[in-house]
Amino acid sequence: MANIRDFHGKWALVTGASAGIGAALARELAAHGVKLILTSRRHKRLEALAAELAGKGAETRIVVADLNDPAAPQQIYDATEGAGLTVDILINNAGLGQYGAFHETPAEQELSQVRVNCEAVVRLSRLFVPRMVERRRGWVLVVASTASFQPIPYFSTYAATKVFDRYFALGLAAEVARFGVKVTALCPGPTESEFFDVSRARFFMRGVQATPDVARRAVTALARGQRTIIPNLRGRLTAGLVRFLPAGLITGVIEKAARPERNGA
Repeated sequence: MANIRDFHGKWALVTGASAGIGAALARELAAHGVKLILTSRRHKRLEALAAELAGKGAETRIVVADLNDPAAPQQIYDATEGAGLTVDILINNAGLGQYGAFHETPAEQELSQVRVNCEAVVRLSRLFVPRMVERRRGWVLVVASTASFQPIPYFSTYAATKVFDRYFALGLAAEVARFGVKVTALCPGPTESEFFDVSRARFFMRGVQATPDVARRAVTALARGQRTIIPNLRGRLTAGLVRFLPAGLITGVIEKAARPERNGA
């Protein structure tokens, strides 16, 4: 039976590791004896986290890369698996969002969500998963969201990218299970992180969950080979409820509640 002790001594690559859920996942994995490759575009924060984890006995490496750049996944691969490190655990955590009326938000920010939340996940998985299949061993965590269970006005692109992430993880999980590779979709609800400040979506910060708790539940689910983990009761209730409600009703309620004030009534 799968056990979290199976992670001990293995290398994990964590994207978006400089803050939020990514940093919490790195800390949780390190607590189980995992060796960490930390990547994001913020060098100083990566260095600080690496120093923190090293101080607790964890072996760490840093790869500075911006996943908004299509070349970044190959850069990360070349610096890790391509350089002789066996990456058994891939944590596809990096992501971004943009709150606001779609016709008013910067087009580049909308496209960046697709590149980072979707394209980078596929590129990284396509690079690392074949090696896992060859070894008949591996774990992949894809950070989706409870936003993946319904359309969300004023967060339209973000929610759509997270649907992609969740379905990609579920489909991939079924494909590679026979090779001993486990894939889990993590679907957190609002979580303590910089995400809501960066995305300007503080409206959705209700029932915020602590990142260490999300990370603990996610790592446990990944070790077990659980294909979907919604780490809080509110999220599970929401995901279940929306299955029985018309999408038009859901989007209508959210549109009125989440409409940016500058747009008027």
